[in-house]
Formats: sequence, C-alpha cells, structure tokens
Amino acid sequence: MRVGIAGTGRMGTAFAQRLLVRGHEVRVWNRTVEHAGEARAAGAIWTSTLVELANASEAVISSMLDDAAVERLYLSGDGLLSGNSFGRLFIDMSTVSPGAHDRTAAAMALRRADFLECPVSGSISTARSGMLVGFAGGEDAAFVRGLSLLSDLCRRVEHVGALGAGARMKLAANLLLTVFWQSLGEALVLVDTGATGTARAIDLLADSNISAGILRARAVEIIAALEAKTSGAAAFDVDTMRKDLRYMTQEAAAQGASLPLASRTLECFDRASRRGDGGVDGVAYPGYWIAQQKAAAKITEMESAA
Repeated sequence: MRVGIAGTGRMGTAFAQRLLVRGHEVRVWNRTVEHAGEARAAGAIWTSTLVELANASEAVISSMLDDAAVERLYLSGDGLLSGNSFGRLFIDMSTVSPGAHDRTAAAMALRRADFLECPVSGSISTARSGMLVGFAGGEDAAFVRGLSLLSDLCRRVEHVGALGAGARMKLAANLLLTVFWQSLGEALVLVDTGATGTARAIDLLADSNISAGILRARAVEIIAALEAKTSGAAAFDVDTMRKDLRYMTQEAAAQGASLPLASRTLECFDRASRRGDGGVDGVAYPGYWIAQQKAAAKITEMESAA
C-alpha cells in the first residue's frame, strides 16, 4: 500500500521502518524535517504538508503525544482532513483519552473515510520487528480494512469494540506498566543489592510469582540504571507516564470510580517532574526512586543529629 505516517517520533519512525521492510511505499510527515531523518534514511519519502501526505496515501497512520496534538493533526485548517480524505483509511495509534476521537470521527463520517484507533503495547524494538499488541476500536468495516496493515505491525491485533474501547484498553495496559515501575523501585528499597548483587536481585524477582515479562526483557537496561550506568534513550519517560495516568484517573472519575494506586503513582511522578526529572525513563525510574529515598533518609538523619 501507499502508507502515510504522521508523526515521526520514536514509535512513528519504528512504524515507518517496519512497513518499509514489509514492502509498503511509505511517506512521512513531521513538524520538523530534522526529526524525520531516521525514517528518510530507511527509505521513506518526506512530505512537507499534511495535505500532501493525505493526497498521496491510501492509508494514513498517526502517532502523536496527546489529545490536543491528535485533534490539531486531523482538524486544523491545514490538517489531514483538509486534503483529499474522501474514502481514505486513517488509523490513529496514539495513546489518548477515550473521548479524544469523537470530533475527528464525526468529520471522517462526512467524508466517508474509515477511521480506526489502534494504540499498541510494546517497545521500539518490538515495533520494528512487528511484534506489538494492538487494541483496535472503531467500526467493523474499518477494522476489516485496516487488519492487513496492522498485522504487519502487530503479532496480535484485536478489535475490542467501538471507538474509545481501544483507548481504554491501552490505558489499562499502561496502568499496569506505570504502577509496575513505581512498585519495582519500592521493592528494591527492601533489597540489599550490595550483598545480593543487582543482576541477581532482578533475576530472582523476575523468577518469582510476579514473573513480569518486561522485567526480563528490559533487565539489562534496568540493571545498568541501578548501577548508575546509562540505560539508553528514553522510550516511556516520567512526563509521558504522567500524561497517561491523568487520562486514566479522568476516565475512572467519569465512570464514578477511583484508581488509588494510579493516583498515588501520579503524585510520585509529579514530584519527580517538579524536580526537573520528567525525562527519566521507566527503566531508570526504580534506580531514581531509590536514590531519592536515600537522599531523603540522609537529610532526616542529619536533621536528627542536629
């Protein structure tokens, strides 16, 4: 297919790289051409406007930061829908709130375009290898039309319901992940890694009843961060997790429910961001938490001595 990618952040770039490998003709757009360098190097065609991207593509995939960015992308005066969007397929793979697509979907219907949300669970490496898990929400016809393309990106893609259901499933998955990073930091506070060894402690936890796949998959990066070595470029940092946690708590409140664990985790991440540490990646966060706890304990000890 002729596929357009709107947004060449780390995940959007990985989508482009994967689809090129699968034989698609890929065009990319980003607010700045510099940030599309990796995708262009892989063979993607640069387009300078969203109108051009929509006009030249049979299907367009978008990957943006938040609700506001998605709405601007589609509905602004020079957005995707200002081009020849009639009959096109649009798939938004951003992590947003369940109501984020309502206005966009209404505009799509007027243009007889198919619109699907399909946020995904996975890392940059799993995106490049087509091993993501996709949570699709939207009309049956849109899902059927998009399934082949999504199957090139995902090892498993499920149609979980109407528009909004995919966003809810992704937030549910990210609730487990964000709370996991906080709880891993707290768990490691209890461990004497000096005696046990950092790698051994992580291996023992990964082999316990929790058996978290991400603990094994990202073990090398987690251990490096715990040992004050580099853990690599941030993929899912504190500020992004804060954004998702806010969407979670807002959605729960709309349902008359509460998320005490998510809310407490958000408070901890908010504190980190206020300290200027919003760019700390999830894999580095447990080590960051331990360092903060040790610093706080030292201050308390000094105050008690005084």
